[in-house]
Amino acid sequence: MSLMNYKHLRYFQAVAHDGNLTRAAQALNLSQSALSTQIRTLEDRLGHNLFDRIGRQLVLTEAGRIALDYADAIFKTGDEMVAVLAQSDTGRRAVRVGALATLSRNFQLDFLRPLIARADVEVILRSGSQGELLSDLQALRLDIVLTNTPPPRDRAAPWLAQKISEQPVSLIATPELCAGRDDLTTLLTHEALVLPTLETGLRAGFDLWAARRGLRPQIAAEVDDIAMMRLLAREGAGIAVLPPIAVRDELASGLLIEVAQIDGLVESFHAITLSRRFPNPLVDELLQAQG
Repeated sequence: MSLMNYKHLRYFQAVAHDGNLTRAAQALNLSQSALSTQIRTLEDRLGHNLFDRIGRQLVLTEAGRIALDYADAIFKTGDEMVAVLAQSDTGRRAVRVGALATLSRNFQLDFLRPLIARADVEVILRSGSQGELLSDLQALRLDIVLTNTPPPRDRAAPWLAQKISEQPVSLIATPELCAGRDDLTTLLTHEALVLPTLETGLRAGFDLWAARRGLRPQIAAEVDDIAMMRLLAREGAGIAVLPPIAVRDELASGLLIEVAQIDGLVESFHAITLSRRFPNPLVDELLQAQG
């Protein structure tokens, strides 16, 4: 199979975004016939028509829309590569860290602290779902992924998952919400809770803890974002089930209090790296700093 001609793909991208062959040809400094030939060559290579002609406009076919998505991603990545390499003579090294969007910001900051503000290091932090982050890790767009859910163990998977921290989980609330109620069972019977969503490991652990104590708590909110749970706890919306590290500043200031630690319930934090290919020494520094 012949390799893709990326010049043809670039021409296709220009025509697709403009929607007019004549204007695209002028912008590319090509004749209209030459540009048409390049597009037809690409269509022959892909085995699909990429455009339908409606009047004087070119409209993308379904195959054309798919091709344009890939073309945009390909050339965006190329532009990023040029920009990064253009700055490579500054002597600064980069570490690209992906973090689960719901992960505690305080934990992320603690993990990255050894590299923050170093003149020779640029920290690039991205957030997303676990699937998105692992895909970027495998494609070498990230050097390490931080998560509270280790990936499934699979001999074919290229991951190395290392547990780097474990935090207790507690009941967190405003002092006003707990005023005059010293008994935990009474408090949980009368006050609503802000809970993680059912899909999370924390929720399963809490439900088991509550069931063993015969508790059927009221639910004020179910949230998949620790940052939002923190805000709801600050607003007095209910008693939140959170690791104290997520509300460290609020606990220190007295805005929130730790009502009780939930026995046996912890949140584990994991660092995921590729098990092979192109290790980044800065990642090793971060992991070594965790002890």
